[in-house]
Amino acid sequence: MGYGLGTARYKSDASAPLDKETVKTVVMAINAGYYHLDGAEVYGNEEELGQAIKESGVPREKLYVTTKISGTKVQDTQKAFELSLMKLGLDYVDQYLIHAPFFAKTPEDLQAKWADMEAIHASGKARTIGVSNFLKPDLEAVLKTAKVIPAINQIEYHPYLQHGDLVDFHKKHKIATSAYGPLTAAVKAKPGPLDATYEQLARKYGVTPGEIALRWVIDQGMVVLTTSASEQRLKGYQKISQFKLTPKEVEEISEIGKKKHFRGFWLDKFAPDEIS
Repeated sequence: MGYGLGTARYKSDASAPLDKETVKTVVMAINAGYYHLDGAEVYGNEEELGQAIKESGVPREKLYVTTKISGTKVQDTQKAFELSLMKLGLDYVDQYLIHAPFFAKTPEDLQAKWADMEAIHASGKARTIGVSNFLKPDLEAVLKTAKVIPAINQIEYHPYLQHGDLVDFHKKHKIATSAYGPLTAAVKAKPGPLDATYEQLARKYGVTPGEIALRWVIDQGMVVLTTSASEQRLKGYQKISQFKLTPKEVEEISEIGKKKHFRGFWLDKFAPDEIS
């Protein structure tokens, strides 16, 4: 399970002084056992992430660090990547993603950007490369010319946003799915048709509805990202390794989830009824 630095730890002005609270929170997350750290250029806190890695005392090779190039503006990919490395204070990242496809006006724009990503991967400074917030047509464009298949597509994913056949498309092309916003149905989208089911399963397993929400993602073979400034809550989330939903329970959550549509992120980029 990864620790994300978006939303709650977002810094609107990346040139502002180092946010010591963010550094402290990320150090706390690392010390709580969250070694997969998910950052991005647009979060404005790559320097804070880098400083937290230094202060944690955890060897670099034990950490899995992701960052992303902005997906909403046209820019030089290599320069953006080198700037991210400099801010992070790292020689390499474990994963580098295109944050979104919205910079592209044509399929050829996506293909050219992916070629840039492949060059960075070939340099060894990004161990894996992938995408985020890509829909099926975006991936199809990339796959037409790709020499390296995207390792992952990081998408908002929860029972109220299951993306139609996108996840099956990932599986067909051996693209892993990473889920951000996995707690949305249990927190942001309440009240909803899943409230009673989450509560019932939480009682059965002796956990919280949020932990049921996380387990549902993991039991589908996905990478899950979460965030919190609460050490107690972060440690609580780790209890999800101590139980597993039955296939019937996973299916029940999926089916009930289809009764409501809710998107919590990128509302200015996706149509309100966009479910793919």
